[in-house]
Amino acid sequence: MMNFTPRPSQQNILRYNGGRLGIAAVPGAGKTHILSALAAQIIAGGALQDGQEVLIVTLVNSAVDNFEARIKRFFENPLLALYKYRVRTLHGLAHDIVREKPASVGLENQFSIIDEREAGFIRRESVNAWLAAHPDFLDDYFDPALDGSKRDWVRRDQLPNLLDSLALAFIRSSKDRLLTPESLRVMLEAAPAPLPLAELGWSIYADYQRALAYRGAVDFDDLIRLALTLLEHDEEFLERLRFRYPFILEDEAQDSSRTQERILALLSGSVPSSSLRDSSPIFTENGGSRRGVGNWVRVGDPNQAIFETFTTASPELLRAFIRENPSVDMPESGRSQPSVLAVANHLIDWVMRSHPLPGARTALSLPYIQPVPEGYQPVNPPDQPEAVHFISRKYAPEEELEAVVKSVKGYLDSLADVPDAAKPTIAILVPRNNRGVEVIDSLRKRGIDPLELVSSTSETRAAAGSLNYLLSYLADPQSARKLAKAYEVWRRDWRSDVEKMELVKVTADLLRRIGEVETFVAPAIPLGRGSGIRQDWLALLSESESQQVIQEMADFRVNVRRWLDAVTLPVDQLILTLAQDVFSEASDLALAHKLALVLRKAAADHGDWRLPELTSELAVIAKNERRFIGFSSDDSGFDPERHRGKVVVTTMHKAKGLEWDRVYIMSANNYDFPSDMPGDRFISEKWFVRGGLNLEAEALAQLTALESTSEYNWYEEGAATRQSRLDYVKERLRLFYVGITRAKRDLIVTWNSGRQGDATPSMAMSELMGWWEAESREQ
Repeated sequence: MMNFTPRPSQQNILRYNGGRLGIAAVPGAGKTHILSALAAQIIAGGALQDGQEVLIVTLVNSAVDNFEARIKRFFENPLLALYKYRVRTLHGLAHDIVREKPASVGLENQFSIIDEREAGFIRRESVNAWLAAHPDFLDDYFDPALDGSKRDWVRRDQLPNLLDSLALAFIRSSKDRLLTPESLRVMLEAAPAPLPLAELGWSIYADYQRALAYRGAVDFDDLIRLALTLLEHDEEFLERLRFRYPFILEDEAQDSSRTQERILALLSGSVPSSSLRDSSPIFTENGGSRRGVGNWVRVGDPNQAIFETFTTASPELLRAFIRENPSVDMPESGRSQPSVLAVANHLIDWVMRSHPLPGARTALSLPYIQPVPEGYQPVNPPDQPEAVHFISRKYAPEEELEAVVKSVKGYLDSLADVPDAAKPTIAILVPRNNRGVEVIDSLRKRGIDPLELVSSTSETRAAAGSLNYLLSYLADPQSARKLAKAYEVWRRDWRSDVEKMELVKVTADLLRRIGEVETFVAPAIPLGRGSGIRQDWLALLSESESQQVIQEMADFRVNVRRWLDAVTLPVDQLILTLAQDVFSEASDLALAHKLALVLRKAAADHGDWRLPELTSELAVIAKNERRFIGFSSDDSGFDPERHRGKVVVTTMHKAKGLEWDRVYIMSANNYDFPSDMPGDRFISEKWFVRGGLNLEAEALAQLTALESTSEYNWYEEGAATRQSRLDYVKERLRLFYVGITRAKRDLIVTWNSGRQGDATPSMAMSELMGWWEAESREQ
């Protein structure tokens, strides 16, 4: 184990010698590092036979690369770890499983996987078709006070989005429960009472699945469902995988769903945690595990479970696993200064002991965060109580923007003489995307160019956009406008040279005004022996054009001719040909290679697609409509250290796993962080629905009722809405905790009165304001 001195709690984890182990880790505790160290220790200890690997399951693609790099660093000779470990996201693991035996779950060998964008498009078509066929179906759920014109407006402008969200939740939850449209239909027929929202959900689900089947495709949720189905029904295959993966290390386990837990329980040789009783560690001679026990380590922080609203995840699954198995707390964190830790710990304490809503007191749990003990790394920043600010002033939304942006501007101005490498990292965290857009606009008006955390970075989008412009021209070679754009892409490396860009501007303008593009790109015509070559395209230019412009157009024309000749190549080879001519950066060339593979797969999945359709795929990436992980260093995992002195604007959800020296948290009011107190409003409860019902929650409750075998657990209207409020209150408390624990040194928290002017500080904000003011007086 090279260059690693484990802290006391990490030492306990590295004593692991098999069996089940649950680890509750606080923010900044180093979960990735300790799992990487444990994987390296298992490999170095000779626990694996030939053909066996340590399986590491993590949440996002960027973490895959992070794990792989860290594990290799624990070995003087990284070759010793070669083929001894495998890092996968859950979707990647499910894909590996299903790809080995697709026929066993009813798929063709060449089945395709649609991404979130295409799945959303198909689902929206199903929603629209359902609405067209059932325009009055949901009228019973409308507020009776709505007049006829309002009802028509709601049907037209509000229901499509509401039903799309409901359908997504219903389909995802059905698949997590392994319920197909066929099995749901049988259950609906046998139901003792009508369940209209479940009928609605089933109808859209069935239509959606038919659309997938027509395409020979599955979505990401299908992959997980089918992987579990395969493992449950093919004992021989399961045994092979158990031998292949004798140790399973699971990261970010607080975001695990019921299906994910069942998959990993089966692979590890365990049964789901709710049935686990035998907790004795075991380490067998062959590095495997005793049936029913399993070598399964789960690491996570239930206090950072902030994705329940968007997924089928539940932190209670990890909490149950930790309760019922050997467990270790990892409470030391070197991220934040002691005063920030004190704030986070007081929030835990207040929630657990004093939150006015008793049901919300389980939102946060122990352990408290402890600073790293003396003598170990990393060392916490020095204590600076004066760097923590809870602003009590009541701001209107615009005033809050102005106050935060003014503070940021003043702070940046104070750093003017500080070398870039020594400047701090800075972030503004917002609870919602639309608030982030407002912050970005306000910063730019002040002359501050912020960084926004998005699904793909501007570098990735720019590279994809460049290739898109080239393919757009090749798909429409008669277009002078597209020819000019292709030229600008060809000279993209000149963008920082003012003199050369003037030449680019003149040349592009000439190309846009060419009346006959085919004349420009047509082959030169030999005039006979000794007479040279006639260049007809020159006749398109004015005699006054400079020789520099003529030469520039001639050079570009050579490339255009080569690109047109390459159009007959397979699309992946065409992409690589274009990339060689327009990219010089290694990251752009690597990205082009990845895009080539994406388009090759798209071409294989859609045999009728030609260049225009394939070009539209690149346009989607360039416009950031589809998530695409490129090779920009930002796309493989955002690193705040690379942006010292810059202001990052992001949502609290996207900030998870990151840290900054100075953090602003905005909009800490009772709308964005409700506590289900009188006057609190919930974003999921639409004003036009009667009784404040959350139709998405009610639909899922009707789905649950279908699975019930007891008449006493039957559906009760409104109960799910009340439960969803409680769940949302708890998740928003955890989100506030996540925001606070992003700060290393400076923490500034503000609130606003909302668009209607009646919002108040959230209960958590009020508590921390009062407590911190009292603490400050005593210091």
